[in-house]
Amino acid sequence: MARIAVIGAGMGAMAAAARLAVAGHRVTVYERSSTYGGAVGRFEREGFAFDTGPGLLHLPAVWRDLFVKTGKEPLEQCVGLVQVDPASRHLFADGTEVSLPNASRAGIVSALDSALGAGAGERWGAFLGRARDAWDRSRRPLLEEPLRADWQMLGRDPYPALRQRRLLRARQASTVAEIGAWELAEPRLAALLEGYALSYGLDPRHAPASAALLPYMEQTFGSWYVEGGMRELARAVYERCLARKVEFVFGAEVSRIVEKDGRAAGVELAGGTVAEAGHVVAGAGAAALVGHDLWQDGDVRPQGGAAGAQLPGRFTVLLALRGARPASAVHRSVVHSPDAGAESADIFGGRTAERPTVTVLRPDDPRTRPDGEHEAVTLSATVTASGGQVDWTDAEPREPYAEVLIDAARAALPDIRERLLWHEIRTPAQTGPLPAPALAGQGGRYLHPANSTRLPGLYLVGGRSHPGGGPAHAGMSGALVAGLIVEGADFRGSQ
Repeated sequence: MARIAVIGAGMGAMAAAARLAVAGHRVTVYERSSTYGGAVGRFEREGFAFDTGPGLLHLPAVWRDLFVKTGKEPLEQCVGLVQVDPASRHLFADGTEVSLPNASRAGIVSALDSALGAGAGERWGAFLGRARDAWDRSRRPLLEEPLRADWQMLGRDPYPALRQRRLLRARQASTVAEIGAWELAEPRLAALLEGYALSYGLDPRHAPASAALLPYMEQTFGSWYVEGGMRELARAVYERCLARKVEFVFGAEVSRIVEKDGRAAGVELAGGTVAEAGHVVAGAGAAALVGHDLWQDGDVRPQGGAAGAQLPGRFTVLLALRGARPASAVHRSVVHSPDAGAESADIFGGRTAERPTVTVLRPDDPRTRPDGEHEAVTLSATVTASGGQVDWTDAEPREPYAEVLIDAARAALPDIRERLLWHEIRTPAQTGPLPAPALAGQGGRYLHPANSTRLPGLYLVGGRSHPGGGPAHAGMSGALVAGLIVEGADFRGSQ
């Protein structure tokens, strides 16, 4: 049994902590803030409650596995999970709209044919078939195994793009935007695909074709709502950690990772206290805590596919509305930008998009509102998070951009302004950049650093390490780190 220090109480870090504690280790989590959950936050005011991070859960099997492996109570006994159906309603600039059913490929094909014209559903269905091939080819090495030393094998794109005649020669789509333009060949289908990529913090113009995995995963395995909001999932994971005797120290900022005899040997807190440990698991910022490079030439490095580009983040507006939520309201609506190319150019060029793609979340959940005569609604858009021409720490750009999102949301919620009581804003200055999931292709530019590092005893967990960002991927990283520590060099991946 070893003593293990975990830096940060994000979802991936807590997933690792619970698994390590079950394996018999003594685990202490050091969190600089006053609470757990990382990006899975919550805002409450006057009886209204909102998620300030992700609002929906995808691949719930990741968290089901955690609860099965760490205790007797399954996930559904600890939180309420509801399938969102329809999974999403999409509103396009030309006035057409389509509602896509949850986890039904046949239903999605039929809905697209009905809304966008005969043949649209067939093209999307064929695209999902190719995305499934990419999933089958890359799922295990990309998501379920530690990043191998010969990670270059993931530099090849697994998406089987169609060969087409372009500019007098045969070409294959290598980016999300090219799949939309060449294979889907329908502007609204292209906007649908590019919207998925953008929501994960990816630039459709440059993200590899393997990003087709993202809509495939959502439309195959479904979208789920956690009753009470995603913060309830964070609470359940935290309580599972406590039940497994994980110790949490809040308000504890780690200033340095202690090294001894060439390996990680503990952490030093800001006040100078040193906590010795046999292993250190870092949820964020490990490179700044060791004083030397954790990577050598040829390793995947932290910037991944974002090198040379502005990092994206999420701009969120929390709305308290008077009036009951209509029974016909859809949980998730996506109001697409009339010009996806210009939107991406602005976001990844360090500017605010004039007409962004806006996601509208309207959960039918009494726990999010003071009573049945009110409604809690969340608007969000992907924006530039760092550098460029936007400074989100400045109050000046925040309110005008909130108005941009509210105006766009009127397509899904026409009486939004008449019903508005108050709103709160969250910007990337508060929530940080949006870490994208790891993707194969483009020579590994969209991979994240491995969970094990060049410093023995130090491991990386969470959205900025393999296999990347998002609640499901964070949970996977926790499983991988626990496997590496418990099984060592013999660990071959999650089962």
